[in-house]
Amino acid sequence: MQLCGIKSLQLFTRKCGIQKMLLTEHFCKKQVPHAFLVTSTSLQSNKKDGYEQVSKKYEDLHRSVTSFKDRPRTPETLFKEDNLIYGPVIKCRAPDKAAEAKTPKNWVPLLNPSKKTVPLTDDPRLPLKVSLGKHSIPSVTNILQQTMSAEQAFYLNRWKQQMILKLGEDGFAEYNKNILLQGKLFHAALEYICQSIEVPQQELEDAIVSGYVESVQHVLRDMSGVKALESAVQHETLQYLGLVDCVAEYRGQLCVIDWKTSEKPKPFLRNTFDNPLQIAAYVGAINHDANYDFQVNCGLIVVAYKDGSPAHPHFMDMDLCSQYWTKWLLRLEEYGEKRKNDDMS
Repeated sequence: MQLCGIKSLQLFTRKCGIQKMLLTEHFCKKQVPHAFLVTSTSLQSNKKDGYEQVSKKYEDLHRSVTSFKDRPRTPETLFKEDNLIYGPVIKCRAPDKAAEAKTPKNWVPLLNPSKKTVPLTDDPRLPLKVSLGKHSIPSVTNILQQTMSAEQAFYLNRWKQQMILKLGEDGFAEYNKNILLQGKLFHAALEYICQSIEVPQQELEDAIVSGYVESVQHVLRDMSGVKALESAVQHETLQYLGLVDCVAEYRGQLCVIDWKTSEKPKPFLRNTFDNPLQIAAYVGAINHDANYDFQVNCGLIVVAYKDGSPAHPHFMDMDLCSQYWTKWLLRLEEYGEKRKNDDMS
């Protein structure tokens, strides 16, 4: 009897051990897929978060680009847009101070000592409009393009590549064509206005021209005594030429006036890149051109906007023109050296 009890106990114990082993094996098998499911869910969650972040980034970009008409565009918002589209800007090393202090080898004064500044008078021959004609000497625009800094060339090329990526080669060519047409129509409308001639109705009805004209109204109110319009200028000593948009009195100062259009606000003179050098070059050319019996020592860059928002006028007094005149002479020398090297090679 005792022996039977012991055997029964052993049999029961063995059964319990087998059941324990089977249960352990069963739960171990169940645990593996369970753990995998948890991991998979976690990965899917991470992917989802990543997609949401990317979607959020482009959602912000789309809202930023498409809603500019509903809010003012400032340099800060534009920098933010550029950062979203192109990424952070890597700034170049600060220019060498020794290079900044460089002086031109061939110094020619901005003002012509042999020409007197004449008072503003009502001359029936004004405004002057000297034709450009055909010349072998370089233009101000060409000289500035050929001597552009590496940093400026980098940003210009980056912008061009982004525009081609967005519009395609043909689309970018069409974009440039439209920009040139806008500038041509805008300048034509300003010629009518500066000569006190009524602008043709068909041009005013053009949304492009009307926006730019509206943009410069407050500048036009401060202008008087127009002396030249779309007139060619040539520096007879330094041998370069250009086409001046306008020479007129602005708030009592005779200025070379350059009309510019822009898709982005340019509230500071530094935003206009090489335009101050262009103004200085035109001022010096007028002062050394026999076609003009007067001298100019000030400049004005007017940046107009298509949406009609007030243009930014950047006035350059004589001191500022003199500073940029020195820089222009350096660029002119650089251009001469570059051409000499090209001819030798």
